[in-house]
Amino acid sequence: MLPVDYLKKNLLTVHPTAKYFYSMWKKAFEYEEQFIKSSKEYDKRRYKSNKELDFKEGDQVLVPTLHFKNLTSPNNMREYYVGPLTIIKLLRNNVVEAKLTEEFSKKHPVFTVSLVKPYNQTYEEKFPKRKVVEEGSPGPVKGILIAWKFNINGKYNRQYLVRFKNQPEYKDKCLPEWDIPDGQIHLRRRE
Repeated sequence: MLPVDYLKKNLLTVHPTAKYFYSMWKKAFEYEEQFIKSSKEYDKRRYKSNKELDFKEGDQVLVPTLHFKNLTSPNNMREYYVGPLTIIKLLRNNVVEAKLTEEFSKKHPVFTVSLVKPYNQTYEEKFPKRKVVEEGSPGPVKGILIAWKFNINGKYNRQYLVRFKNQPEYKDKCLPEWDIPDGQIHLRRRE
């Protein structure tokens, strides 16, 4: 209630500026009441959905890379979660400290519980890691497809288009005779 509310309407004439100020003040007061009421309702809903700490020291967790900046790969090629990481300490009700790997050693090791996911062994089955392809010998030769003859410094040399077993077609290579694994055997078959 405001002091103006106690005045009788018939006894006094109110100046228009004062009347406007009163209406503006009343609207602001109603807006504040509505804001306080909605914030209390929001707090009730938030506390219902707020996660309780269900992690212990030594648990393995996954941590999102969303907030990590300056990683080596571009954003669309980056994995969404890294891990498994081990929890070292429980700092507060909803904060944990994780032991980071060498790749992320410069990052801050403290995360809120809402960001951390528990690690299950089934994640490796659902989301397998990328296979690392080792460079080196491509494997056994499947066949020699084409031969070329060309002149280098007045000397004729041959190169062969070689396809390897268990390799896709784009991995075919043009190699001279001495670089083909078991080259003599495959060239004898070709002739």
